[in-house]
Amino acid sequence: MVFAAILKTMATPTPLSRLFTVLLTGVLAGLVLAVAALPGNLLLGFAAQAALREYAALPDALRTPATPQRSYLYANDGKTLITTFYDVNRTDVALAEIAPVMQQAIVAAEDRRFYDHGGVDLRGMLRALVSNVSSGTEQGGSTLTMQYVRNVLKSDPNRTAEERAAATEQTVGRKLQEIRYAKALEQQLSKDEILNRYLNIAYFGSGAYGIAAASQRYFSKPPAELTLAESALLAGLVQSPEAYNPIDGDADAALNRRAYVLDSMFATGAITAEQAAQAKAEELALDPSDQANGCTATASAADGWGFFCDYLRRWWIAQPEFGDTVEEREQALRRGGYTVVTTLDPQIQATAQQQATDIYGYDNKRAVPIAAVEPGTGRVLAMAVNRHYSVDANPDGQLNYPNTVNPLISGGGSVVGYQAGSTFKLFTMLAALESGRTLSTGFDAPSRLPTRYAAGSDDSACNGQWCPANANPQWMDGYRMMWDGFGRSVNTYFVWLAEQVGQDKVVEMAQRLGITFRAEADANFAENNAANWGAFTLGVAATTPLDLANAYATVAAEGTYCAPVPVVSVTAPDGERLPVGDPSCRQVLDPDVARAATDAARCPVGQQSAFGQCNGGTATSVNRILDGRPVAGKTGSSENAATETFVGFTPQVAVAGIAANPDDPTDLVGSAVQAQVIDAVARIIATAVDGEPVESFTAPSQDLVGTPRRPVER
Repeated sequence: MVFAAILKTMATPTPLSRLFTVLLTGVLAGLVLAVAALPGNLLLGFAAQAALREYAALPDALRTPATPQRSYLYANDGKTLITTFYDVNRTDVALAEIAPVMQQAIVAAEDRRFYDHGGVDLRGMLRALVSNVSSGTEQGGSTLTMQYVRNVLKSDPNRTAEERAAATEQTVGRKLQEIRYAKALEQQLSKDEILNRYLNIAYFGSGAYGIAAASQRYFSKPPAELTLAESALLAGLVQSPEAYNPIDGDADAALNRRAYVLDSMFATGAITAEQAAQAKAEELALDPSDQANGCTATASAADGWGFFCDYLRRWWIAQPEFGDTVEEREQALRRGGYTVVTTLDPQIQATAQQQATDIYGYDNKRAVPIAAVEPGTGRVLAMAVNRHYSVDANPDGQLNYPNTVNPLISGGGSVVGYQAGSTFKLFTMLAALESGRTLSTGFDAPSRLPTRYAAGSDDSACNGQWCPANANPQWMDGYRMMWDGFGRSVNTYFVWLAEQVGQDKVVEMAQRLGITFRAEADANFAENNAANWGAFTLGVAATTPLDLANAYATVAAEGTYCAPVPVVSVTAPDGERLPVGDPSCRQVLDPDVARAATDAARCPVGQQSAFGQCNGGTATSVNRILDGRPVAGKTGSSENAATETFVGFTPQVAVAGIAANPDDPTDLVGSAVQAQVIDAVARIIATAVDGEPVESFTAPSQDLVGTPRRPVER
């Protein structure tokens, strides 16, 4: 409101201040009248030359708007909203996406002569000056263009806080600058473009900036669907967003203001008297919706999405494309207006969450974190755990349940992971195959195997040396090859095999496939003493379901490792797709080596290898649940059944789940839960491949098969 605001800043009226006000107003009014009296062509000539100079000197934000906008996160279908991120609740939309009646309403409410003036309404300004001085009432003289200038300058994220505050200072100098900027903009931009920009930046109250956010906040609909009554209500809010706000303020005041806007629309010819009367008679029919903000605000009906959202946010702030520092990248997510299509598959996620909570409820101190990954792309399809992603307080004595925001599935921060037991035997088998050994490599596995490594505890010692044992000697002991050694999970066979290959080669293989050592002790062992890490093949290092699923996905993809990624695409507000999120893959294994390992991994799940060498498995229910579809995998039990793990994969998906107590590694989950974890992973795989074509694994070459001791079944 142009000079009304200036006058309002005067101190408590005194005779002297009142005299100064009158003199100042008279001078300004005289200037306005003098300019209005200039010959039209002379005025236009001066204005055009000045506008060209002024436009070149405009702040970048006025020439190229950089208003903060909300970023949207969608599931992999591009439609299911996960959440949004914002500091300022705003989303820009094109003018064509805004109902024409809304465009008419804002013009009628704020600037009836918008299409007649050149950025500054001299007639309206003079009228406001005279009224403000003579009657003491406050009338506005700011045009939509001038209001737009003010809104841009006070919200420009590239300006300092002091500069943004200066954009609303009640001074003559600031107002004159606003007028100059408005004139310059009108010389370069069309009325429609100015109107569009204004509607995208105006504040409508209740945290909603711009018409798209306001339409959703008050009526839960896009701005293209706004009715006459709804448009008039929203247009009326701009003058005093908090006073007229029907959600947080005065509903009666909002209705009175709506009536004013409808009368103004009739006065401008935008609507008829009958239309105005009908709209005035409508009740205040709000349908407000809260605008989700951040990972703790994901839909409650989709519990577990918060953990995926958190993983995406952690990924985001590690990407240099979004800024040079973590702070800049975080700001880009909250202010950049990006549309992010993530890799999250709602159906797989729903199944994973259901399976996790079927094993342990939300209030159970034990947890089953689960991750699903797509082989050949690294796309993370699901992340589930029996926890609420929430900062809400927990009952006394309950550290991380039912609420937590710790990354229990992906690891990070204080979460280093969990022992995954015999699932690490895969890395020993791969290292052996890569070294030239074949699937037929045989060893007469004893119940206990004396090794050259120093014993870590009395119960595993043989004359002071580490002496691992088979969990079920009657079923595991005897002559074994890779097929049945893996299928029956024979500890002594794989410890022997790791000794033949070299423990350092096994550790390196795990790292090559993406296993990250987050525990300090594990990282030190891997770096400084890997050759003597005898128990590594039995899965004593901590890992996460995401790392484990992705490692097995590398084998499923015939040796192609892809870094885990949570996004399919990231699109900027201008429609440009950013060069992030594409699969980052490389060949880390000879395809034949991966195929050979997969052939052996058919044994644990109750299926048969291409060479008929499977004769027992630890997870045979998987074959039944998958109804014979080609699948592979491996169970893992850490010492004393402290944790229970299963990883399964097809060519299309790899899924890993680990039952553990994230807060207390000494709390043993017990072997009984293993069957539940196996079935849970299998059912998630079944959901992932439902409706997809059946894909078979490729058999390895004879070079990696060797000569089995038993006849090969063809």
